[in-house]
Parts: sequence; structure tokens; C-alpha cells
Amino acid sequence: MSEHKTDFPQFYITTAQPCPYLPGRLERKLFTHLSHGRSGKLIDRLLKGGFRRSQNIAYTPYCDGCTACVPVRIVADEFEPRRSFKRVQQVNKDLNIRRCGPVPTSEQYSLFRSYIDHRHGDGGMADMTVLDYAMMIEDSVVNTFLTEYRVPARSLPEESDFYEDSDERALVAVALCDRLSDGISMVYSFFDPALAARSLGTHMILEHVEFARQLGLPYVYLGYWIEGSSKMGYKTRFGPQEFLTSDGWVRR
Repeated sequence: MSEHKTDFPQFYITTAQPCPYLPGRLERKLFTHLSHGRSGKLIDRLLKGGFRRSQNIAYTPYCDGCTACVPVRIVADEFEPRRSFKRVQQVNKDLNIRRCGPVPTSEQYSLFRSYIDHRHGDGGMADMTVLDYAMMIEDSVVNTFLTEYRVPARSLPEESDFYEDSDERALVAVALCDRLSDGISMVYSFFDPALAARSLGTHMILEHVEFARQLGLPYVYLGYWIEGSSKMGYKTRFGPQEFLTSDGWVRR
């Protein structure tokens, strides 16, 4: 008689929906629920093996006839910033950086709403309420943390929603990440849309590569790269990196 392993995940498949990245295609996802009763090592293997986490769901694309979504990770301990990356780091050297636990705040939500409304007003997160945001941040069974980035409010351009004639430090960017056994998985990030010249999205990736190196972790996981999607093209700029294939992780 075989023993029933209660912590083995049950997988489900979503119905087909229009793909948000490649016009004219349909997407489906294979997913499983994460819980405190599930083995931490098992969850770690899922997230290192191409699954992404959204709250307490781990998912991976499962599309008929399409394998365009490719998991990507930066080889952090071999990363050398190119000249353009060094310029981004120089522009952002005044940022105050703080790591903290996955605790949502009204300040974060205000920044999140400004980012979504200006950048992704027609996307799947456009209708997220403050409670939805709180769940995104705190509903996690893994080692999740936030990184907050701040500058003096009076140094912001006046078109910023967060400009004030004050020396108080305004929150201008946030990264939500999971710490895995061999790296940092960048789950979601957002920033003040008025600060395009700072390239804050790029800077947060660079800063987490350096943080991973400080922790002695070899990789930073960026999620999926999708050939043909302009939204995902930026990910290939960070090398060296590895793609997950049917033969395992392969250096690109």
C-alpha cells in the first residue's frame, strides 16, 4: 500500500484567457496553493524551478502550442554593470534604502496607485483596492521582504504626486521580493512615474544584484522573459544570465 503524502501539491489549470503580452494568443496557467503546512523545501524548489509567486499561489504558464515565456535569472556573482548602468547608479546615489518585512502602508499604496494609474491603467492591477494591495504584500508563506527607496520631498519635480517643500523623505520606489535558498526573486516593483530620468526600475534590479552578492546568493530571479514582448525586453540587458529550458538552467 502506498503512503499518501499530504504535503505534495495539487495542481490546477486555469481556463484560457487573452494573453496580455502577445496579441492574438491565449494564455493558461498551471498553479498550486502554498500554505504553511507545505514543505519549505518543496516551495523553494518550485520557485527556483520556474514557478512565480502571487500571494499564496505559485504558477507557471501552461499555454497550448506556445512556450514563449522563459524563466530568467541573473548570475549575480559574475555581474559587471555596463556604462549605462553605472550612470543609473550615479543618478540614484542620493537614495535612502531601507529593508523591511512585508508590512503594507498607506504611503506605499499611494505610490502604487500613482504608478498603476500612470503606467498600467488598462492592466489587470488597475482595479486593486487598498485591501488587495495589502494581500499582495503580506499574504506569503515564504521569506518575503520589501525594499523602500526615499529622497527628500523637495528634490522631486513639481509634477510628482509626492512633491512637497519639505526635507521629509518621500517614498519613490518599492520592491517586493522573496529570499530563496540560492537567490532573490523579484516579485513586483513600482516607482514614482514622474521620475523617469532616474530609471528606478533598472536601479532596483541593480541594487538587488548587489544585495544578493552581499548575502552570498548567486542569483536574482526576474520572472519570465517573452520573446516578441516589448514589456519584457529589458530583462535581457542584465547579464550574464541563465534561461530555464527543458535541459535545466542554461547560460545565455
